[in-house]
Amino acid sequence: MNLLSIQSHVAYGHVGNAAAVFTLERLGCEVWPIHTVAFSNHPGYGAWRGTVFEADLVRDLVRGIEERGVLGACDGVLSGYMGSAAIGEAILEAVARVKAANPAARYCCDPVIGDAGRGRYVRPEIPVLLRERALAQADVVTPNQFELGELAGGAPATLAQVLAAVDAVHALGPRVVLVTSLRARETPEDAVDVLVSATGSRWRVRTPLLPLAANGAGDALAAAFFAHLLRGAAPEAALSHAVSALFGVLTRTCEAGARELMLIAAQEELVKPTRVFEPEPVR
Repeated sequence: MNLLSIQSHVAYGHVGNAAAVFTLERLGCEVWPIHTVAFSNHPGYGAWRGTVFEADLVRDLVRGIEERGVLGACDGVLSGYMGSAAIGEAILEAVARVKAANPAARYCCDPVIGDAGRGRYVRPEIPVLLRERALAQADVVTPNQFELGELAGGAPATLAQVLAAVDAVHALGPRVVLVTSLRARETPEDAVDVLVSATGSRWRVRTPLLPLAANGAGDALAAAFFAHLLRGAAPEAALSHAVSALFGVLTRTCEAGARELMLIAAQEELVKPTRVFEPEPVR
């Protein structure tokens, strides 16, 4: 399986492509990474070095891959952080090129906007681009609870509000909606949920809430879920595989007291999780 992953990249740590690419490769995928930024580390440290690439560089790299005659063998496109509307447009052009070469290819959009407690950390035009342009092309979208509200309008707090917001996002285009880091009013205080909605069915996986906030966990989760989905797993099975794997990585990270994901040290969790969490239907 071949995937084109267009995301940010850091030299130190695991966020964006630095989280997604290894996750996908460990799951047996061939990955063609294109970086939208190259930073020394993620901005959560408060200081970093590096640069944001121009949209034309993304276009040029996609064109170079296309010239190798291999876009028809690309099974999917995964996108994450969009540093600007121009980068977003270049990503959507890449998706269109891949789908023209292989109509069976699918697009997974991780709509990076912000999160609860921090609010938005992207430019104001990004949520608009995602709502009005990207979701129409996306087959799969993977927002966290805050981003779900940004896409659907409002701030869903109860499970009923979350499900209504999911329906609103479905109406914009994606057939599969994965909601990560979900803590609805009904979620126990010591737990966190991940919910998937597809073809009229909704499933939830609930795990214990770990005492850490690891950057890049959502990037790795989206990558793992998309890989399992493309391999033919039912959405609820892909949900179980991905969440169980990331819980294992996060547990190892928590035990080590590490700030960055222990993605390499805990890589066996990606393929054979220590603890498997079963999905349960949500009605």
